[in-house]
Amino acid sequence: MTITTGFNHVATLCSDMGVTVRFYEEAFEATVTFEITKRDDHPWMKILDIGGGAALNIFEVPAEEIIGERRRQGGRGAIDHFAFAVASLADLEVVKTRIAAAGAQEVGDIQRLGHEWSLFFRDPDGMELEVCCSAE
Repeated sequence: MTITTGFNHVATLCSDMGVTVRFYEEAFEATVTFEITKRDDHPWMKILDIGGGAALNIFEVPAEEIIGERRRQGGRGAIDHFAFAVASLADLEVVKTRIAAAGAQEVGDIQRLGHEWSLFFRDPDGMELEVCCSAE
């Protein structure tokens, strides 16, 4: 048995806090639980509750500081993408509609990957993300 209980949070960068937070609120019903205003030693940050005890920590930085080639696996840095979990295929179908309406780019098709259903998309900054549920 593992000592960990899962992920606590994922930290990510954005170029427009308003656009990014609105996207996660509309697509996933995320809620802002904490905020640090921009200071000389810290960028603007908001923490969003994304459910299941996990959070998304979003930092706003100038677009030119978000490095990497977002379209090529291996070019996106040490973490290629992360995935949100939903409870069922029906929820995944609802999320597909919600993320498209909220402004996701390149919303893919729901596909079976082993023991999961998977949906890839790009957030408003073009970062590749995924939503999954069990196919069992």
